[in-house]
Amino acid sequence: MSSSFSDPAGIDNHSANATFSNVMDACMTRRQLLKAASLLPLLGLNTGCATGGARNDNGVVGFSPISASVEDRVRVPAGYSATPLYRWGDATGSAQGAPAFRADAGNTADEQLLQAGMHHDGMQFFSLPQGSHSSTRGLLAINHEYTDDGLLHAGGMDAWSAEKVRKSQAAHGVSVVEVELRGGNWEVVRPSPYARRVSAMTAMRIAGPAAGHATLHTAADPAGLEVLGTINNCANGYTPWGTYLTCEENWNGYFANAGAIPPEQRRYGVTAKGAGYRWQEFDTRFDAAAHPNEPNRFGWIVEIDPYDPTYKPVKRTSLGRVKHEGAALATTKDDRVVFYMGDDQQFEYIYKWVSRDAWNRNDRAANRDLLDHGTLYVAKFNADGSGQWLELTQGKNGLTAANGFETQADVLIKTRQAADFVGATKMDRPEWTAVNPKDNAVYCTLTNNSARGAKDQPGVDAANPRVNNTFGHIIRWKEDGDDFAASAFRWNIFVMAGDPLLADANKHGNIRGDVFGCPDGLWFDPAGRLWIQTDISTSVLNRGDFAGTGNNQMLCADIASGRIARFLTGPKGCEITGITETPDGRTMFINIQHPGETATERSDPAQPFAVSSWPDGASGGRPRSATVVIRRDDGGVIGG
Repeated sequence: MSSSFSDPAGIDNHSANATFSNVMDACMTRRQLLKAASLLPLLGLNTGCATGGARNDNGVVGFSPISASVEDRVRVPAGYSATPLYRWGDATGSAQGAPAFRADAGNTADEQLLQAGMHHDGMQFFSLPQGSHSSTRGLLAINHEYTDDGLLHAGGMDAWSAEKVRKSQAAHGVSVVEVELRGGNWEVVRPSPYARRVSAMTAMRIAGPAAGHATLHTAADPAGLEVLGTINNCANGYTPWGTYLTCEENWNGYFANAGAIPPEQRRYGVTAKGAGYRWQEFDTRFDAAAHPNEPNRFGWIVEIDPYDPTYKPVKRTSLGRVKHEGAALATTKDDRVVFYMGDDQQFEYIYKWVSRDAWNRNDRAANRDLLDHGTLYVAKFNADGSGQWLELTQGKNGLTAANGFETQADVLIKTRQAADFVGATKMDRPEWTAVNPKDNAVYCTLTNNSARGAKDQPGVDAANPRVNNTFGHIIRWKEDGDDFAASAFRWNIFVMAGDPLLADANKHGNIRGDVFGCPDGLWFDPAGRLWIQTDISTSVLNRGDFAGTGNNQMLCADIASGRIARFLTGPKGCEITGITETPDGRTMFINIQHPGETATERSDPAQPFAVSSWPDGASGGRPRSATVVIRRDDGGVIGG
């Protein structure tokens, strides 16, 4: 997620849900923290990370860890290479043309629609041809989360105009590009019949239980069945039939409501001025006072078919409306589809969705509407290491008309309020989720929560055991009966991030290996290696607590031993995010987001230049987010 625009603790989540403050002291000691690890055997998980009873080698992690860094470049271990592939402003290769990137920010909005958007985030590799397992040719679907308008426009936000708003909207959304391994190097294929951009102006269908609901009706769409665009596309997911899921995260920041903000908007963080995008000045649908239903049309998971440019993207309302951070796929023994999802904000929740029907392995088209029918759940973590999935279905668990939920559409449009009502556990900013292919355990990054235990804020609990949790942690659980559709699970904390050299016990962590903070991106490769990407906000990165971590980084954890090794460090001011591989595991793609980030680059285009010149070097002009290809020099499997 974008570290610049994470929301403050003041969002209106004042539900009285259990936080176990009465179970644990407000300041948990290290001994208490380690005691929680005794739950590991109950999950059937290895005990290496938290108990210290692991072997000393790196297990499946076969590279030599690298040091932390503050250099303005991407660093990887000896024997590896990391090469930029697809930068902000690079042509997608669509049939309409291939405009070159202008370092003076002179590209028009129309040209930006034919180029890579800004601030690459989650992504997925899809082999070509469709249905194959090719590792030399495929499609990359890549999220573009947000814009820094100081970089995007000549003159930044001075002389703000409708054209600048349109260009900003064009720089959001998703890229689909064709890539191929040619002569040992990966290239973007131009032209390509698959290449295209999905933006904040692309027409999309609304489907599922909330489609057509009265609170989705607008003057431009009185039926509530079609919406223009997707925004703040953070993490991602994919389906087993080969479609891409892009997740709308901090969409609230694009709306402004200068009037009386209703509770429904306040619960999702709509404010008087928004996050500074100023779209409402020239696109009135983002004026939430004038168009109060328009915010309800965002916060969904959007399904895109990368293989079919004619397929209209679909907002799948059955999966709920939150600040979606991702959708990690699992399948049940009877081939139903399951997604694990985080709502990325302080004191928000972890969700699971289970499809009603099995997916059809033999008829791809038969799965077109599968995501419109299923059951949404929210997690409750108990202090004894047990947990429950609380069903968010109208008529169950008190979600009735008398309590403000007349239909299932009401439950889904007001997902946060429904989760409040049923008593879910408030978490320390749930971000990416990942499923271990070796033992089916599910992991979730809780990136940080500086408000935990603060005055008038929820205190610590078993699943979130540190006050002022600036470094974050990773939690994991195993479903009862090894059944992804189960209603109960056992959980424990996999690792508490932090630096053992710090005096504050709440910041020590229990990492066995290289120090890191603020885990964000999370992904398992087929060998069971857990890849962890960090997003420490630029505003705090160089504070004393975080000085030892260097720039943001990517690490690899061996689950069996619990050892965590640093694999990659990024350039100055960046976030490491987005991760996917070719089926053979010999090519990895990751994203470098917002190199050169500062606190004020939206209004002052000169500031990022003083921080970073990556990836083009000092002569290249503006720092640019980019997709990076990682290969082993000997052609071997990444990480092995």
